[in-house]
Amino acid sequence: MGRPKRADVAGEIYHMLNRANSRHTIFHRKEDYDAFENLMAEAVSSFDIRIFSYCIMPNHWHFVVSPNVDGEMGRFGQWVTLTHTQRYHAHYDTVGMGHLYQGRYKSFPVQSDEHFLTLSRYVERNAFTANLCSSPDQWKWDSLFHWKRQTSVYQSMLSDWPIPRHSNWIEWVRMEFSQREQAQIDWSMRRGVPFGSENWVESMVRKFDLESTMRPRGRPRKIKPKT
Repeated sequence: MGRPKRADVAGEIYHMLNRANSRHTIFHRKEDYDAFENLMAEAVSSFDIRIFSYCIMPNHWHFVVSPNVDGEMGRFGQWVTLTHTQRYHAHYDTVGMGHLYQGRYKSFPVQSDEHFLTLSRYVERNAFTANLCSSPDQWKWDSLFHWKRQTSVYQSMLSDWPIPRHSNWIEWVRMEFSQREQAQIDWSMRRGVPFGSENWVESMVRKFDLESTMRPRGRPRKIKPKT
């Protein structure tokens, strides 16, 4: 039986995320967020990958990315997680005190149409949803903040989007999601299901051998013994 084809593929778009172990806070101060953004900039200069949007939260982060080389997202994600862990423990003198992250980052393919905009909107409003700011463009460690102000971070680290933002994008990001949109986003993150239209999701499930993500979870069906 061959290995699943889940390695990242050049040109595809992915939602990446990782959470702190036990959901503990790992970004405590402004300097922690700034240091992580600097680490992201190092990663972008070292790996052949594009970052479209991101948000750094107190106990997790989200990226929307596209590798330009097969397998590059894996190398990028591993380096970011490992390097951040090493630097965090060195800075806070917590070496040997357990894992910083729950584990390896998670990633899900994203369709490059309206679904890409929906997901980027979700990522860029993360801090606003969590009531960490009064407007989604005010959270400094977020691609929306840098896009609005055309900062040096935006110019050096973020890539042009595959499809243009809607007009009045900040107001669009501020809007609540419909129940259907939120349910699809939650399902994608909870189960690892590709995020897109029904037909596209089916094609990606076949392409990456993700059939197990589509099956309902629960106890395995009991098999009656033969008589």
